[in-house]
Amino acid sequence: MSERGSQPSPCVRQCCLDGDECLGCGRLMSEILEWANAADTRQRQITTLAAERRALRQQRMAGR
Repeated sequence: MSERGSQPSPCVRQCCLDGDECLGCGRLMSEILEWANAADTRQRQITTLAAERRALRQQRMAGR
């Protein structure tokens, strides 16, 4: 069993789901549920993926 991670939560307290993605932090619901028990490496991966989703969403919004 892997050790739980110690990364700070990416939650920005602006929780609003658009389908399966939080518009605040960019995490998927599955990643939000996984966070507390995820290893440090996985938490960093989730944070990176969430940041990429937020950036893509901002690009799409800017192109409208």
